[in-house]
Order: sequence, then C-alpha cells, then structure tokens
Amino acid sequence: MDRLTAMEAFVRVVDRGGFTAAADDLRLSRAMVSRHVQELEHHLGARLLNRTTRKVSLTEAGQVYYERSTQLLADLAATEGAVGELQVRPRGQLRINAPVVFGAMHLVSAVADYMAAFPEVFIELTLNDRVVDVVEEGYDLAIRIGRLSDSSLIARRLAPCRIVICAAPDYLARRGTPHIPADLAGHDCVRYMHGEGGDIWHFGGPAGPVAVRVHGQMRTNNGDAMRIVALRGRAVVALPSFIVSAELSSGALVPVLTDWRIAEMAVHAVYPPSRNPTAKLRSFIDFLVPRFGDPPSWDAWMDKRAP
Repeated sequence: MDRLTAMEAFVRVVDRGGFTAAADDLRLSRAMVSRHVQELEHHLGARLLNRTTRKVSLTEAGQVYYERSTQLLADLAATEGAVGELQVRPRGQLRINAPVVFGAMHLVSAVADYMAAFPEVFIELTLNDRVVDVVEEGYDLAIRIGRLSDSSLIARRLAPCRIVICAAPDYLARRGTPHIPADLAGHDCVRYMHGEGGDIWHFGGPAGPVAVRVHGQMRTNNGDAMRIVALRGRAVVALPSFIVSAELSSGALVPVLTDWRIAEMAVHAVYPPSRNPTAKLRSFIDFLVPRFGDPPSWDAWMDKRAP
C-alpha cells in the first residue's frame, strides 16, 4: 500500500463527501479510491468511515486521523513548495570556498555586489588554499585556479589566469634583466610551495618548451607574500596577473621574459553534479562570468604595453 496515496484518497473522500467526487478529483476509478481507503483502514486496524448508500461520515477514529492527515498533507505541500521555490528564486544559504589571495582581492567584492542584487541569499565564504572536498564538506561551490583534476564535479570556466614573470625595477637595475629562461639560473626567485611549478618553471616560447630549475632564498605557499618580496626588490617571481595587476599597471613591478609564456591556467567555479542546480547557485555563477570576463579586468595592464 502506498500510504501517502491512501491518505490523500481518504482526505479527499471526506472533503468531497463521497467516493465518486473524490475519484473525479484524483482522476482514479471509484473502485480504486474505495480500495485505497479500505487498505488504510486495514493497516490502521480501525474503521475510519461510516458508509451508507447516500453519504459517508467520519467515525471517532476517522475524525482524529482526518485532522492529523490534513495537517500532514498541508505541511508536505508547503515543504515541496519551498523546495520548488529554491529552484526558481535565489534564496537561502550559499556556502563558497575560494583560495585566500584570489578571494580577498577579487571574489569578496563580487560577493558584496551579488548580495546587494540578491538580498535573500546568505553567503558563507571560507578562504583557504587547501583543496577542499566540496561534497564531503558541504560546499555549494568552490573557486579553483589551475588545471582541474579528474572529478565528478561540474566545472564552469570564469576567466583566464595568466602567469607573469616579474620583478621590481631596482632589482632589475641591480641584477640585470633576464632575456631567456636560462638566465633565471643567475637570479633569486621566490618559489611557490604548492601546485604546479615549484622549483622548476616550465616555459613555452620561440624556441619551444623549456624547463628551468630556479633558486633563491625563499619558498612560500602564499602569493601575496611573493608579491611583497618582489616589491621590496629581493627576487623575481612568477605570479598570476590577478595578484600583481595593480603593480604591473603602475610600474612598481616590471614583466620580463614576455616572449616566453608559462602555461596559462584558468579560474573555474566547481560544484557537485545535480539535475537541477538551485537558483542561488545558478545566479551566483552567472553573476561571476561577466564580472570577471575574458579578458578579465586584472589583465588591463597589458593594454598599456600594446603598441
């Protein structure tokens, strides 16, 4: 017995005053509605309806069951309505994870503008450089930068991520400007401790792919720390342009080896697979795509270098 269907049939019989009218409403045969009610009575071990040739009426047990069933069905309808509304109207909590530097420099301001546009969405934003398990840790989406590993997660590309080799003008005046990747062997370079690259920087350029082992006094897991060290004139760094855009625009940092490119990566939003993503998730990702764009605002410094 489908208990919920039987309950709905019973309530409809009471509301409509008979089996025939209830059957018409439910688009079932009168015999099927009668069977549902009989099975329900058998399951409960109690008679719910007094039946005559003219009408049906509730027994004492039927009155109690009718009142509780009516409330339960109303609660169920309200619950389904609330869930359905989440699919069409952005509202509720949205849990987001993002890398520290990108989050602080670019995502937080986008989140603030999104909240102004969608006041019924409440944001829980976690910034760290650990690759979180989106499903296991209950995030709605995460921002990932770099090449994506094979995963069941759905990914949407938000923007390109250009890696720029750069240094401060006083460092280059003191140590000279590298013209080919091999020149980096004679320079102090800050190495990133996680992800791709590290002590070996891979380039593509006029002479084809080149790998160079770099050296220096410092390794770190934070891109902002690398930016500060470079600004102090201590080293050459390889950083995403979203971290050093302002410094490249102002000339505080100077791009070098511009004919050689470290493989370009991308900024992605990743989220668990779902047949029907919620409206809050869809609206947030749709908000970010034009916000970051291609080319993104953090690559505006390149326009100043164009002839």
